Amino acid sequence: MQHSNWKEAFEVFRLMHCAGLGPNLVTVVSVLPSCNDFFGIYQGESVHGMIIKFGLSEQVSVVSALVSMYSKLGKLDSAILLFCCFTEKNNLMWNSMISGYLVNNEWNMALDAFCKMQIEGVAPDATGIINVISGCRHTKDLHVAKSIHAYAVRNRFESNQSVMNALLAMYADCGDISTSYTIFQKMEVRMLISWNTMISGFAETGDSEASLMLFCQMCHKEVQFDLVTLIGVISSLSVSEDAIVGESVHSLAIKSGCNSDVSLTNALITMYTNCGVVEAGQQLVDSCFANTITYNALMSGYHKNNLSEKILPLFYQMVKNDVKPNLVTLLNLLPVCQSQLQGKSIHGYAVRNFTRLETALATSAMGMYSRFNNIEYCSKIFSLVGERNIILWNAFLSSCAQCKQADMLVHIFKHMLFLNVKPDAVTMLSLISACSQLGDADFAACVMALILQRGFSAKDLVLNALIDMHSRCGSISFARELFDNSVEKDSVTWGAMINAYCMHGNGEAALNLFSMMISSGVDPDDITFVSILSACSHSGFVEQGRRLFKSLQADYGITPRMEHYACMVDLLGRMGHLDEAYDIVRSMPFRPSDNLLESLLGACRFHGNSKIGESVGKLLIESEHGKSRSYVMLSNIYASAGKWSDCEQLRSDMEAKGLRKDVGVSLIGMT
Repeated sequence: MQHSNWKEAFEVFRLMHCAGLGPNLVTVVSVLPSCNDFFGIYQGESVHGMIIKFGLSEQVSVVSALVSMYSKLGKLDSAILLFCCFTEKNNLMWNSMISGYLVNNEWNMALDAFCKMQIEGVAPDATGIINVISGCRHTKDLHVAKSIHAYAVRNRFESNQSVMNALLAMYADCGDISTSYTIFQKMEVRMLISWNTMISGFAETGDSEASLMLFCQMCHKEVQFDLVTLIGVISSLSVSEDAIVGESVHSLAIKSGCNSDVSLTNALITMYTNCGVVEAGQQLVDSCFANTITYNALMSGYHKNNLSEKILPLFYQMVKNDVKPNLVTLLNLLPVCQSQLQGKSIHGYAVRNFTRLETALATSAMGMYSRFNNIEYCSKIFSLVGERNIILWNAFLSSCAQCKQADMLVHIFKHMLFLNVKPDAVTMLSLISACSQLGDADFAACVMALILQRGFSAKDLVLNALIDMHSRCGSISFARELFDNSVEKDSVTWGAMINAYCMHGNGEAALNLFSMMISSGVDPDDITFVSILSACSHSGFVEQGRRLFKSLQADYGITPRMEHYACMVDLLGRMGHLDEAYDIVRSMPFRPSDNLLESLLGACRFHGNSKIGESVGKLLIESEHGKSRSYVMLSNIYASAGKWSDCEQLRSDMEAKGLRKDVGVSLIGMT
């Protein structure tokens, strides 16, 4: 019976009953599926009552249909009771029960039933094997999967296409794509679903080359692809980030008429944005009937391509087009809120539209509020979540660390231990951050003991944070001991120790360690270069700084960021190389930050260079972020150079713009 006719079928059944006509075997078996597909438990139990009344409850096909109905309606206990009370169980009955377990996510019970039916002398048929294979796909138990495969081979199911296709999918889902491909190669007849399973399987494992190769073979053998095939191929290209081939597959989709499907559009958006062709993704959103997933895909693409400023306008477009946001949408929005007011609006929407605050949403909201230093709201969110897992605890601890609330962090951690919540490595990172903020060597020793006791010291992230913690607490020698005792040092570990020497003003030790890092074959990353350039700046190592800044891009292919330029300008400015520092500022591919310019302006004042100081000062003042201290510094430079008219003009400009010199503050300790 067609699914579109279930309602009519049940209505005919009801009219039969009203007319006094009793149902027969075919009638009830035909009408029972309508209860789980379109109606509910009330109608199902009514039909069950009629089955008993008319003496059909001993028929295998009827009981099997009842077991299936109760299972799909979530009444697994009723299904099991019916199944157990029936004495003569055949394949149909066992298959219904195994399928019922699977529908209710009882994978182990399904496997037990599969074994038990054989013990009771019922040999599983193809449907039974396919059912239990479906269970293995969810548990991802490769050992059990191989046992079922062996059973299928022993009982000569290798010629059954449905069983073989199920095995292909099972091995792919269990992560054994090589076995899946071996089975595929041995198949005499490869159906479209066989090709699709392998193409999608290779795509999920990240082997885009194999996925594309299979698609080419499929086309060469003139096997007609479908929508699922195209989505699988496009997904693989999202991993390989091959936009050129992606455009070819997109053209193929247009020619085949599949391009109007929103699922394909969503896959194409992900592929294009992963390849950096964001404009193509935007065009697809504008030209199709976009759903929630479509907008989410483009938002994720904006995140990946560092275009966070485009996410909120896209959200407004989404709302304008009456597309309802979901949890993923909100998770994309919260990290890019430009103000606390925006964040509160999105958080408020989440509270109004979601029955309960999901852990992911709660942690994202806490992360947003902590960016605006609002620990009070973070605390409120944490208290409102009923079930607190370690992820939520870690998010709150991280918020405390980001808001510089070290005392609160320690208090929350102690409460966490009191409630027997087991900390993990991420928890330790927050605790280490608190130690770094407090600068308490005794407390740091306690944290170190806890980390050793819990066995977290071997984890790279924790080790790197410990090096930073001990250096901030003044124990540079112990930080070096931790560094020397670490077995596998990555670029972050080296960078942490170099930064430790930088904080302690030991530029020579930092440079020596950097040389050791290069000699050991570890390439420095952009953060390590910030640390070593900063060390050169604080120690006045001009030549070393010049050489390192040059090698940044020439030897390691790292594009200099604002921080790298700032370190070099600070180094050259400190040592009086103001012309060279100003040349760097003028050669920057982006606008220099106010902090960088203020650093150079301060150097100009210190060295008495009014010419460059005036140019830098004007750059700062022209900035829409111009602050009173920039005016004051430039005014002092004019005064030192005897340019009193310029000095007076600058002070008049300050008054006209309503800027006042920052008032100094004294702190008086009282006992």
